[in-house]
Amino acid sequence: MELLGYAASILIGISLGLIGSGGSILTVPVLVYLFHVDPLLATTYSLCIVGVSSIAGVISRLRQRLLDLKIILLFGAPSIFGVFLSRKFILHAIPTQFTLFQNTTVSKNSFIMLFFATLMLASAISMILGKKNVEVEGQKPVYGYSLLFVGLAEGLVTGIVGAGGGFLIIPALVILGKLPMKKAIASSLFIITIKSLVGFSGDLMHVTVDWKFLVSIVLLATLGIITGNYLNKKMDGAKLKKGFGWFVLSMSLIIMFEQFFV
Repeated sequence: MELLGYAASILIGISLGLIGSGGSILTVPVLVYLFHVDPLLATTYSLCIVGVSSIAGVISRLRQRLLDLKIILLFGAPSIFGVFLSRKFILHAIPTQFTLFQNTTVSKNSFIMLFFATLMLASAISMILGKKNVEVEGQKPVYGYSLLFVGLAEGLVTGIVGAGGGFLIIPALVILGKLPMKKAIASSLFIITIKSLVGFSGDLMHVTVDWKFLVSIVLLATLGIITGNYLNKKMDGAKLKKGFGWFVLSMSLIIMFEQFFV
C-alpha cells in the first residue's frame, strides 16, 4: 500500500506541473488512505508537500517570464491571510465531535475528510466540464478589487484542508484577471507555493513532524512536477485535465462512501 502511495506522490507533482492544478487535491487522501496519517496532520503535511514541490514549477515559469506580479499581489496576499486565519482559528474551532445532520454525529477527522471530498468533487467537475478559454490577443490584465475578496475566500476554504487550490485560483485569474492560461497557471503556482509554506510554518508550533517521511514525499512530488513541466510541452493538457478530473471524481465519491457507510 505504501508503494502505491509513493507512486501517487509522483502523480501529484506531475499534475501540478502539467495542468497547474488538481494534484494537490489528492495529497491528503494519499496520506490518509495509503500512508494512514491522521487527517488533521495530513493537512499540515500537504501544505509542505505542495508548497515545496511547486517551487520547481515556479522556477520554470519564472524563466519563461510568465508571472504577473500585480495579480499575484492582489490575489495572493489575501489568499495567504485566509490560510493563516483558517489554520490559526477556524480549524481549531471545529469541535472534536458534533452533529452534522439530524441524527448524524461526525468526528472532526470525518468532517475534514467530507469537506475535502466536497472540494474534490467541485474540482473534478471543474476539470471535466470546464470550457476552453478563448484568449483575446492583446487583452490586458484586469487588476480589480474582486480579486482581493475571491483570494481571501479561496484561502479560507483551502486552508482548512491543506490543498493548494489551483482549481479555484486558475479560473479566478482567467475570468476576473483576464490572464492568458499560461500566465494564470504560472501565477497560480507561485501563490500556491507561498501560501502553502506560510500555512505549514504556522503549524510547526503545535505538531510533531516525521521529517524523514515528509522529505521523501516532497522529493517524489518535486520529481513529478519537473516531469510535468517537461510533459507540458509535449502533450495536450486539456485532454489530460478531463481524464484526471474523472479520476478525482471517483476518489471523492469513494471518500464520501467510506465516511458515511464504512
